[in-house]
Parts: sequence; structure tokens; C-alpha cells
Amino acid sequence: MSQASVVLVEDDTALRESLTEILELQDFSVTAFSSADQALPTLQYNSHCVVISDIRMPNMDGMTFLKHLQQLDAELPVILISGHADIETALACIKLGAFDFVEKPLRPEHLLGLTTKAMQHRLLTLENRRLRQNTPQHVSLDEVLIGQSDAMQKLKQRLITLANADVNIVINGETGTGKEKVARALHNESVRKEKPFVAINCGAMPENLIESELFGHEAGSFTGASKKRIGKIEHASGGTLFLDEIESMPLSAQIRLLRVLQEGELERVGSNQTVRVDLKVLAAAKGDLFALSQREAFRQDLYYRLNVASIDIPPLRERKTDIPLLLSHFIHEAEQRLGQKAPPLTSVHFQHLMIHDWPGNVRELMNESDRIVLGISDLIFTGNPASCQSLSHQLAQFELSVLHHMLLLCKGHIGEAAEHLDIPRKTLYLRMKKYGIKKDNYLNNDEESAE
Repeated sequence: MSQASVVLVEDDTALRESLTEILELQDFSVTAFSSADQALPTLQYNSHCVVISDIRMPNMDGMTFLKHLQQLDAELPVILISGHADIETALACIKLGAFDFVEKPLRPEHLLGLTTKAMQHRLLTLENRRLRQNTPQHVSLDEVLIGQSDAMQKLKQRLITLANADVNIVINGETGTGKEKVARALHNESVRKEKPFVAINCGAMPENLIESELFGHEAGSFTGASKKRIGKIEHASGGTLFLDEIESMPLSAQIRLLRVLQEGELERVGSNQTVRVDLKVLAAAKGDLFALSQREAFRQDLYYRLNVASIDIPPLRERKTDIPLLLSHFIHEAEQRLGQKAPPLTSVHFQHLMIHDWPGNVRELMNESDRIVLGISDLIFTGNPASCQSLSHQLAQFELSVLHHMLLLCKGHIGEAAEHLDIPRKTLYLRMKKYGIKKDNYLNNDEESAE
């Protein structure tokens, strides 16, 4: 298929013809089939199309059709239609990878809107695939720094602003917030990304070797120096140097580093010759580097050379809305690494996670994810449940009340209720699943028979 089109699969002849006419009146090119097994051979990876299919059909039902299409092309948008809709069916479709789920009787404007969104999504997917074939693969910032809270959005914006500013930067953050991850992201988003990123933990280096490690040495410059060594700073030239726990750097090394920043050159240990270096220096400390410099525990002149700009990483307790997203990511990684599935988590478990202060920040949550997968988490599997007067419990009760009253008002019509609540249908289905709300309880007899 050379042009973007709609592949329609519907065994009801009258409905198939009606839907074809509706779609074609909106300038969609439609290829219609009466069965899924007829449509399947016409589709392939990178097909320029969107699929709309009924669920209940002879030979091959819509769910089986969807599974085949997912194997063929997992990013092909598939909109499924059912006249026997329930929450379990909708969630099963979404879990299998359906773009969306529509219940009968169909509202033409809703179907057209979904088809337009699916078409835009498909064209964007195909364009991204084309670009990936012609350019090196690049991991997005959202994949590296996980979180959509206001605090994380501000951090990402700050990072993008400073990535290509060729200045030295101090990264401030508590233990476990991911200072090295932010440093790597600064490098990968910059014009220096093709050159080395060199990370050094100054606190982990023996004091008698740190100058040799940083600046390199000539053969015979000290006992054991049998041959010339290129130091970390010289190796990072053209790229980015990240100095973690820089407050642990001995005074003599601080003085030599200051000269590198001032003059753009260094001397290897045991050499009188200078070597030109071009690098961007990122620095981080366990504590407040400014306060350390004010107490003369760290050279003030070096601090001001390093702190041309700064980035502050928020602690996890200040962005708790990111916990579900982070937890999902870490649990998935832990399942792959440990070779077992995590036990299901309830709303009570999440309450424990949300009220915890996370002094170890993201690193603590990562370790907690391993314990959850192993079933040994003391944080969520033991202890007293949160009080029924807790904020999370009261918010849950309020949300349940809002859903109940809206479904009563809309007489169980999911699309209408989602529209009034200004949330996607998928979100409403998931909320109903969470609270055990059944659509059938809100339908009157006429509507049940109509569907």
C-alpha cells in the first residue's frame, strides 16, 4: 500500500458498507474485508495503514487477529470494535497492544477521531523508522531520566539548556539521586557526544595515585612507573570529564586541576612538557560543595572555576508522583535480571511506597524493586497498613465517588463518561478495574439489549 489507508474487517455486510462510506466521506482510502483471514495476507511490516476490526467474527476473531498483527508489526495501530463490551475485554485488548477499543453502537465522529489519531501515529512511526535507518540510534532524554513530575521537567529543560553550553558545571544532589546519570545525559545531549565521557570517583582513588591517574606520568617518574601513562584528563580531551566526590581530591591535585581549567593544559607527573587539553568538566560532591569551599575544606578558587553553572537534582521525596513510573521500569529490569516475576501489588502496597521518605532516593527505590521481585520487601509486604485517614486513602475514596456518580449520570456509557471526565477511555477502564466497578451495574435494560 503506497498511500496511508484503512483496512476494515467486519463480517456484518451492512455495517461494513456503512463504515466504509463514513470513512471514505472523510477522505480515507478504505480496503474492506469480511474476515480477518482474508485481510491478514495483505498486511506486512511497514504497511501504510490503520486496521479497524470487529472482535466477534467466525474463523478468526479480532483478538486472534490482533495477536497475529502484533507479531507482524507491533506498532501497527489496531482499533477493535465490540458489541459485547465489558471492562475485562477492553483491558485485554489494550494489554495485547490495541491502539484503542470502541463499543457498539458506534458514534461516527468518535470513530473518525480515533482513526485520524491512529493514522497520524502510524505516519510518525514510519517516518521515525526511516530516520533511524539513516542516523545512529539515540536514546531519548525521557528514557534516561525517568519521570514526568514538574521537578523532573524543570531538570530536563535545564539539562537541555546547558548541554551545549561549553562551560563547567557543578551537579548538586543527594546520595542516590543519579548524579552520574545526569552527567552522562549532559554529555550525550552535547556536541561532544562522539568524544570520550570519562567518569572518575575521586573518593575511590588512593591519595598517592590520584595525581598519576588524573594527569598521567612519564616512565620512571616514581617507583613502579615502568612506562608512560596517559591520564584520565588527557584521555577525556575533546569530550567530558565527570569528577564525582570531588571534595575527596587532595589539595595538591586541586591546585593542578585549577591550572588545567585556567590554562587548558597539563603536565604529566615527571614531565616538564605541557599537553593541550579541551574538555568540559562536570563536578559533584557528597555534600554542599559551596559550603565546603566557604569552610576552606575545598579550594574556593577551584569551586568558582567549576561552578560556572549548576544543576540541582530533586530528591525522590519531592517528586513522589514519579514513583509508579520508576517502579514499573525498575521492576521490569529486575524481572529480566533475576529471572522471575514480581508478585502483584495492591493499592495498599502503593500507599506504603508513597508515604516512605526515600532517604536513599532513586537508588533505594531501585534496590526496593529487586526486593519486591524476590518477595522479600519489608517496606510493602510487612507492617501496618496506612491509616484510613491518610491522604492517599481519602483521595481514593473521592475518586471512587466521582466515577460512581459520573457512570450513573451517563447510564454506563463509557465513551460519554470519559468525555465528561476529560480522560482517555483507557484510563477510565483502568480506574474501574482498580475499584472493581462493573459497567453492567449502570446500564438500564434497553441499553443492555441494544449492545
